[in-house]
Amino acid sequence: MAAGQGPHNAGEYIGHHLTNLRFGEGFWTFNLDTILMGWFTGLLGIGAFYLVARRATSGVPGPVQGFVELIVEFVDETVKGVFPGDRKFLAPLALTIFVWVFMMNLMDLLPIDWVATATGAAGLHQWKPVPTTDLNTTFAMSLTIFILTIFFSFKAKGAGGFVHELFTAPFGGHPLLWIPNLVLNIIEYLSKPVSLAMRLFGNMYAGELIFMLLGLLGTLAAVSGGGVVAGAAAGVLYWGWAVFHILIILLQAFIFMVLSCVYIAMAHEHH
Repeated sequence: MAAGQGPHNAGEYIGHHLTNLRFGEGFWTFNLDTILMGWFTGLLGIGAFYLVARRATSGVPGPVQGFVELIVEFVDETVKGVFPGDRKFLAPLALTIFVWVFMMNLMDLLPIDWVATATGAAGLHQWKPVPTTDLNTTFAMSLTIFILTIFFSFKAKGAGGFVHELFTAPFGGHPLLWIPNLVLNIIEYLSKPVSLAMRLFGNMYAGELIFMLLGLLGTLAAVSGGGVVAGAAAGVLYWGWAVFHILIILLQAFIFMVLSCVYIAMAHEHH
């Protein structure tokens, strides 16, 4: 979230805040801010759940324990509606995805000028605090779901059943339909991780960009002498978008979790 203190050049301001702290060259380039913030938010979110679970008591739960239990039950019921089979693996995976993606998205509410000031004081002049605004993060997560989908397809159908389905579904087993079936199935398999990654990245990146544009709008109104009314209008838009963006953060975490569960559940189905 931009704090509304833009530099003289708006393009440089936006470009600066959307540039990762990189290490290495070429293929072996690492976005260190994404890696560190991803680990930080993951440990923070899952660690909090772990501590609550360690201190859980029977009987009437406290407010924190009750809140955590509510989230766990909500995720479990959601997974049950998607996959009625054994949820010993899928339910914890869904909870991990939901909490982790939500925590990464939540970093979008940090004023980026505050973050830039803190990291700049440490000598880090580029730092993106939101891991999900980095396509590397969303693709890494979606490719993990893709690998799990292939794994469970082999587990449920066997190698022969998996290959047979590639060539015979959805149009049938006639030899003339093998190639169309194969092409269609390959497109379907590849489109899942791409759409999963691009949806989360696109929404979070666009949200970050809108925050900066609204912040710059408020700064422009103040600098150009637009008066109190123009500044107040920009402020209302800015904080109104912030409230709405909280729903987007939560919704995107939920959508990523549900689609991941749906894709893995589909891998168990036989055609």
